[in-house]
Amino acid sequence: MERVSKGPSAGDEQDDEQPDDQFVAPDYGGACVSNVVPALLEWSHTPAWLPTTARAEQVVLLVLDGLGWEQLQERRLLAPTLSHMSGGAITTIAPSTTAAALTSITTGLPPGEHGIVGYRMWVESDVLNVLRWSTPRGDCRKVYVPGKLQYHEPFAGQRPPVVTRAEFVDTGFTHAHLAGARFYGYRMASSMVTQVAQLVRQGEPFVYAYYEGIDKVAHEYGLGPFYDAELRSADRLVEDLIAVLPRYCSLVITADHGQLETGNRTIQPHPDVLAHTAAQSGEARFRWLHARPGRGRALLEAAHRHHDVHAWVRSRDEVLRQGWLGPKVSEEAASRLGEVALAAKGTLAFFDPADTGPFALLGRHGSLTPAEMLVPLLVTSGGE
Repeated sequence: MERVSKGPSAGDEQDDEQPDDQFVAPDYGGACVSNVVPALLEWSHTPAWLPTTARAEQVVLLVLDGLGWEQLQERRLLAPTLSHMSGGAITTIAPSTTAAALTSITTGLPPGEHGIVGYRMWVESDVLNVLRWSTPRGDCRKVYVPGKLQYHEPFAGQRPPVVTRAEFVDTGFTHAHLAGARFYGYRMASSMVTQVAQLVRQGEPFVYAYYEGIDKVAHEYGLGPFYDAELRSADRLVEDLIAVLPRYCSLVITADHGQLETGNRTIQPHPDVLAHTAAQSGEARFRWLHARPGRGRALLEAAHRHHDVHAWVRSRDEVLRQGWLGPKVSEEAASRLGEVALAAKGTLAFFDPADTGPFALLGRHGSLTPAEMLVPLLVTSGGE
């Protein structure tokens, strides 16, 4: 894992606070979420970053969406079960967002290879909302077939049981990152625990489970008392799960990304930048700017001039050369990127009127700060 500190660049605009310029690069060659499933299902050796107890007769991999390492360390007393598990911090991928990271977890590939390069992704002439699998025209599963847009098999070609929310079972994104798995939908967290326990008792060697509550609460309420209450609840869920798993079964827990609270600290790209921009994709903490024809260089220069203080401003070529999306990037993945990336520093967000939802987001993620990039990899054995 590489952490680079660099001083802020000069700019003609200043945010209300001094940006945190710590930069965490994804560790695609080592302790990264993209390597967890390969380490559990494929590799003959146990890497140093994976506790040896993770490789057991039976394994349950639980992804707690949105649980960052830094947020957990700041609230250890609220999560005694998680805090007493073995393990430590690993990196997620870039951008540190659910659509890209969950696909990296299940396929074992960086975004540059599996091609899901963000939450809102440029595909042909559309901006595809990957989690909803929709464009402004509506559902587009027939236009952009999930299995063709992301065709790499999850879980090394195995077909493990996947325990996830019932409403997620037939979505476009599910078909893109969990194709071929055997689905067991749950509607209440207690049902998830019971379903996982039943599958383990039936002899399943590997079970994948997903819980999204922490991320949902962080987005809507930020990192205050509601977040603390949800973390307590998630910790009790983990405690309940440990209690019903046999001792020869390992429970491995990780996350897709961390969080930070942006609140109302949002800015629009400068008018000089927008003048050269045809469309925006990505999200508020990792914005891709798609240039008008022939204006790529002018767009990059304007973005540096106005937003170096707010973001790590990179051209597409720089993002690829610096390995943000992995050591290999397919032609399909590269075609989904804009000419310029704005990876936000500090706790601000880049506003795009086309990127809105049912409520204002207080918690966000997507960029390459420690709060967003570092996630837990924790292991324990069942207690039954």
